[in-house]
Amino acid sequence: MSALCDPSGVVGPPGSAPSPKPAAAPPSLSSSVMAAVACLALLLGVVCAVDRSNFKTCDQSSFCKRQRNVKPGNSPYRALLDSLQLSQDSMKIQLVNEANKVPLLLEIYGLKGNMTRIRINELNLLKPRYEVPDVLVGDPPTTRLSVMGRDDNSVELSLGEGAHKLILTAKPFRMDLLEGRDLVLSVNSRGLLVFEHLRLKKDSEASKEPESEAEGATEPSESSLPTEHESSESEKSEEAFKEADEAEEEPGSWEETFKTHTDSKINGPTSVGLDFSLPGVENVYGIPEHAENLRLRTTEGGDPYRLYNLDVFQYELYNPMALYGSVPVLLAHNAQRTLGIFWLNAAETWVDITSNTAGKTLFGKMLDYMQGGGETPQTDVRWMSESGIIDVFLLLGPSPKDIFRQYASLTGTQALPPLFALAYHQSRWNYNDEDDVSAVDSGFDEHDIPYDVIWLDIEHADGKRYFTWDPNKFPHPREMLQRLAAKRRKMVSIVDPHIKVDSNFRVHNEIRSRDFYTKTKDGSDYEGWCWPGSAGYPDFTNPEMRAWWSSMFAYDQYEGSMENLYTWNDMNEPSVFNGPEVTMHKDAVHKGGWEHRDVHNLYGLYVQMATALGQVQRSGGVERPFVLSRAFFAGSQRYGAVWTGDNAAEWDHLKISIPMCLSLSLVGISFCGADVGGFFKSPEPELLVRWYQVGAYQPFFRAHAHVDTIRREPWLFGEENKALIRDAIRERYALLPFWYTAFYHSYRTGQPVMRPLWVEYPQDVTTFSIDDQYLLGDALLVHPVTAQGARGIQVYLPGKGEVWYDVRTHQKLHAPQTLYLTVTMSSIPVYQRGGSIVARKERVRRSSDCMQNDPYTLYVALGPQGTAKGDLFVDDGHTYNFETKGQYLHRRFSFSGNTLTASSADPKGSYETSAWIERVVILGAGKPAAVFLKQAGVTETRLDFTHEADTSVLTLRKPAVNIAADWSISLR
Repeated sequence: MSALCDPSGVVGPPGSAPSPKPAAAPPSLSSSVMAAVACLALLLGVVCAVDRSNFKTCDQSSFCKRQRNVKPGNSPYRALLDSLQLSQDSMKIQLVNEANKVPLLLEIYGLKGNMTRIRINELNLLKPRYEVPDVLVGDPPTTRLSVMGRDDNSVELSLGEGAHKLILTAKPFRMDLLEGRDLVLSVNSRGLLVFEHLRLKKDSEASKEPESEAEGATEPSESSLPTEHESSESEKSEEAFKEADEAEEEPGSWEETFKTHTDSKINGPTSVGLDFSLPGVENVYGIPEHAENLRLRTTEGGDPYRLYNLDVFQYELYNPMALYGSVPVLLAHNAQRTLGIFWLNAAETWVDITSNTAGKTLFGKMLDYMQGGGETPQTDVRWMSESGIIDVFLLLGPSPKDIFRQYASLTGTQALPPLFALAYHQSRWNYNDEDDVSAVDSGFDEHDIPYDVIWLDIEHADGKRYFTWDPNKFPHPREMLQRLAAKRRKMVSIVDPHIKVDSNFRVHNEIRSRDFYTKTKDGSDYEGWCWPGSAGYPDFTNPEMRAWWSSMFAYDQYEGSMENLYTWNDMNEPSVFNGPEVTMHKDAVHKGGWEHRDVHNLYGLYVQMATALGQVQRSGGVERPFVLSRAFFAGSQRYGAVWTGDNAAEWDHLKISIPMCLSLSLVGISFCGADVGGFFKSPEPELLVRWYQVGAYQPFFRAHAHVDTIRREPWLFGEENKALIRDAIRERYALLPFWYTAFYHSYRTGQPVMRPLWVEYPQDVTTFSIDDQYLLGDALLVHPVTAQGARGIQVYLPGKGEVWYDVRTHQKLHAPQTLYLTVTMSSIPVYQRGGSIVARKERVRRSSDCMQNDPYTLYVALGPQGTAKGDLFVDDGHTYNFETKGQYLHRRFSFSGNTLTASSADPKGSYETSAWIERVVILGAGKPAAVFLKQAGVTETRLDFTHEADTSVLTLRKPAVNIAADWSISLR
């Protein structure tokens, strides 16, 4: 949920249903804020789009403006080759800015798995600069570097594994990374390295000391200083960087005001920036979260893409504005290779993307390494962050799947969710009370619609005091949860990270007594305005605070909670209604003295981390957690799910949900979804039905709605629409074995569950810009209908020489081709790839847990060679026993030579289940004379079958073999 907006640009909380009462404004709030709150209480139901004036542009962000004012040219930085130090795992060399003589330390690491790490920091620091913790899963293992060649202005390094090497040019400083004789990537080729060094303010007492002493800097040696000839050459670049050298004189360097908020900058200007050139690349992706196409646009003539977690009310589409989460990972792809750039910095970050040609950034011998010469298309990417250091990982692929493996080795894989979390979730702001929950729960049964989880928003708590229940609306939470558990269903309650300031509230008192709140710059507890009124913000960067927060999810701490209660972390950007840009002041202070500006984009990750750990701990480490978070960062995939935030009931918002989740999937976060039906506004029935059809084929499947929208349970829109929605939800449940197996693969390998077509078809240029259709795993192609009144859609089927099967009609289609498909309101265009085997459960019951021991149907889609393969992961669906006790099955299915075989894909696992195979459907098969089932030690048995000649579909009935058994079925 977002704060509502008002014409003055000040934000405040809306009222709440059923009889909203605006919270009293604290004394510290201005009259304009109080007026906004009162006005909002009167104007419930009025929805307005994002007020852009509440959020900065690059020109209004002083460091972004300073960085952007540095134009491409020869870099003023020079590498001091005499300072080079080579160890087994790294190379270190000093850089000097010839405009201000400030030395930097460059470190280069070759990493196992075909990656390179580049770090740049000040050589001599006044104080430490922030280096992002807790995102990497460990210290990346390194490979040996070696010097392959050297002259008076360059050094050539072998990066260890593979054929990659790096050429470092001293003056002007740049680095070029090559594979064999092919130039792959250049660093600082446009001369846009900017590193604003820590300094003392000119009017401070300490700054009256000699500059080198005041800054703790070491003057470069005489031999490292530029010669007269070199100085002449670099005059132009030094002039271009004059602003960087004199940044402390510019407005916004030591204090910056935006609207009514002033940001004091005790450390002065501390931004960092670096450019990367990608020759031969015209397609770049990633850097979520933005409501944007999958393929990123260039930013010439507009703002860069912004990465700064913010609570943005009813966000605009096709806009580089920041949204709720940030993952600073960009992927570059062409038909020859895929590359990744992971910029590990948690401060506000802007990313410029520009088109270029290689000849403009290459010179001398480097032109010899560019296939196609200087006219080769090129994409340039420029990263700019407000503080911290430069710490960047170059993921060298070369394939998309290699990129996913490399990134997962750094930040971890998507957590394997409990099975119920992949089923359907019913939510709204808010279900009013226990009777309302009971009525909605019973409604699903009465209308024969499955669901697994019902959600409670902020009104369930006592005065929005999280970890509590409203004593009038929810007086008996355990009994309510027990009634759900009896139907094998779950509940999610919201627990936001802003804590009501109330001396009678135990949670607030404990946090204050333990000194766990974030501080103001003056050392008092930071307070802001959010749903409860005046609220404190726990310092989640503090490990002790996170441990305490985790302990609050114990059953004896979270009163009324049970095993089937899970958690939703909203507003964790963090959202501060009366803060600058609706978030925390940048000069707020965290554990260790770090400013909020340094850690901002980590805050949401830490909230979700602590919450997930709390769920694990409450079960003694046995049960897997489920936590939904709105804010996220690199590594958030280890802790649960995310969603695309406060969307609207509009067709364009339905369409954009696909590229938004695809972008997240490319950077490790597979568990993504969008609010079905749209959070704001009330959808017409056609839009609602289409959104259910889309949501059924996205990883996280939840309907959610704003408090002021009409009720929209699936049965409230007439019998015809109810039936269509029911069918979409039932399709989701039938495919749960496939979804669960896909998430298991993502957990093990880092491969995305929902993926763009180009991931599987990296040489097919047609796929590079497609973002209205996608793949689930490598087996299902989905092209949902997202246009109002659609009568037909264009579907692209990739893969030269491949075949695809319509999952409804079983029609066989040859690829590659673009086909026009006539659609009706019941159409959900899905195609199974020839050569794949997909397991389904077609006895859909009221919840996923009720289907645990139900039988499977295998859909075998034969490829052009008459072969197919697939797999299935099975465990108890909710514990870590698959890891700790080896209690799981990983089954492999293979069809070749007219024989279908089942065997173990991982003999280390074992799991007892009564689930069996009741049907095998073979697509693209001829009619056999007979079909036989064979098992070890059992007499061969003949199976009944039917064959549809028109569609070449062979159905084998009741093999009746346990899913854990090895067997073969022969067509004769």
